[in-house]
Amino acid sequence: MSAVRALRQLTAASSRALARPALRSTPLHMSMRAWASPRLSCGTATRAFSVSSARLSEGSSDVLLSQKLAEELKYEKEASNEAEPEFLTTFKQQGLWQVEDVEGNDEVTLTRKFGNENIRVMFSIADIQTAEEPEFGQEEEDGSEDHDGVHSYPVRVSFSITKDNVAGSINADTMCQDGAFIVDNVSYYPDAKLGIDLTAEADWKRRGLYIGPQFETLDVSVQEEFEKFMQERGINESLAMFIPEYSEFKEQKEYVRWLENVKKFVDA
Repeated sequence: MSAVRALRQLTAASSRALARPALRSTPLHMSMRAWASPRLSCGTATRAFSVSSARLSEGSSDVLLSQKLAEELKYEKEASNEAEPEFLTTFKQQGLWQVEDVEGNDEVTLTRKFGNENIRVMFSIADIQTAEEPEFGQEEEDGSEDHDGVHSYPVRVSFSITKDNVAGSINADTMCQDGAFIVDNVSYYPDAKLGIDLTAEADWKRRGLYIGPQFETLDVSVQEEFEKFMQERGINESLAMFIPEYSEFKEQKEYVRWLENVKKFVDA
């Protein structure tokens, strides 16, 4: 979520409560009596039904909603640059990772080869959408984001490593924040397919298996060597800087696409 949009949402929230009109101007018991009144003739009921049917196809709020969506869409398009950002161009030019980003999905996958190993890194923009924005001025007070521009958004990242013609896979769950990966746990699955399969059935089977110890409980020397193991395979500070930045970039793209699709539906 862009910082500009977050600030607009914050300032709009306080005024929205004051500006919101009452949803019902007629007491509920009065409206119910009107429907139940025995004095309504058959002809009157028929005319009321025909008017209601006409309004169902074109609500009175459609035009105003469409206008507000158009305003938001115009603002977001003006605030964002449609050209590929420099950080993404640089990342692709390095030729280390392949970015698999499906339009409309909230998950992004990065893949690469390392010798006979197949490495897959996955993360979701849902973490950007649900991250709590700091109060105005709080960033400067608590130093949640330093002057080097390191993102403070925490993003959950999982990666898996399999080997050609070798059984088993190593999977790790991490948290990416402030240019570093914080490892939660490292799992080993004897069946490589089970370790990398994204189906609900595979997820159910994995839940009953031992996922390994909490990483922080391992001997410090084991932790250090595993971190070197990750860094050698490109799971390093550079990647930890890229993932939050790309998450925010994709979230903005998906938000603009959402505005366009909702507006088209309302206008149809």
